[in-house]
Amino acid sequence: MPSPMRTDPSAIIIRQLGQRSYEPVWRDMQAVTASRGAETTDELWLVEHPPIFTLGLNAKPEHVLAAGRIPVLQVDRGGQVTYHGPGQIVIYTLLDLERRHMGVKALVRSMEQAVIDVLQDFGIPAEGRKDAPGVYVDKAKIAALGLRIRHGRSYHGLAFNVDLELEPFSRINPCGYAGQAVTRCRDLGIEAPLPEIRARLVEHLLGHLGYNAPILAPAEP
Repeated sequence: MPSPMRTDPSAIIIRQLGQRSYEPVWRDMQAVTASRGAETTDELWLVEHPPIFTLGLNAKPEHVLAAGRIPVLQVDRGGQVTYHGPGQIVIYTLLDLERRHMGVKALVRSMEQAVIDVLQDFGIPAEGRKDAPGVYVDKAKIAALGLRIRHGRSYHGLAFNVDLELEPFSRINPCGYAGQAVTRCRDLGIEAPLPEIRARLVEHLLGHLGYNAPILAPAEP
């Protein structure tokens, strides 16, 4: 999945991957990050995953309470344990932070604010938390964040709950917090289809990150 070489700092490639198994997408992110050069165009990958629990680099296995038949995978992002499944918007941010003079905290704030803005579009107040990255509505978590930075380049990203099954979250301590409530857009009365919500999220995220020349890649087969 090579990136074209460009010098326009406002350009970013948007890749729509559809529903893909987690591990191959993760390995592709690692490979792209390892092979990119100083002028490689940044990318956002939009994807949904089949059910899976993922644990961050320093996650404690005991936060997985009862995985059942859902696979568990240790990965190289930050954070503890979370769940991915159909009906959740996942956006991976393959960005050259060093080239953009952007710190990790600024990237996290931009991702959180993009989710907050989408919810505000539908009249739902939300907020981030300094002690636990992510976005919350009335203390219930609706979006989780996790990143990896290598040589000034980021990958992994955010997961936003739209219409996925929430029961699997009861099998873990979400993000390492026992009893952490989790919610989704549908439970907040947001009936817009997932593609519309995803388009809004991408628009807000590009605005906060300062990209105004998105390049939509052909849909992945």
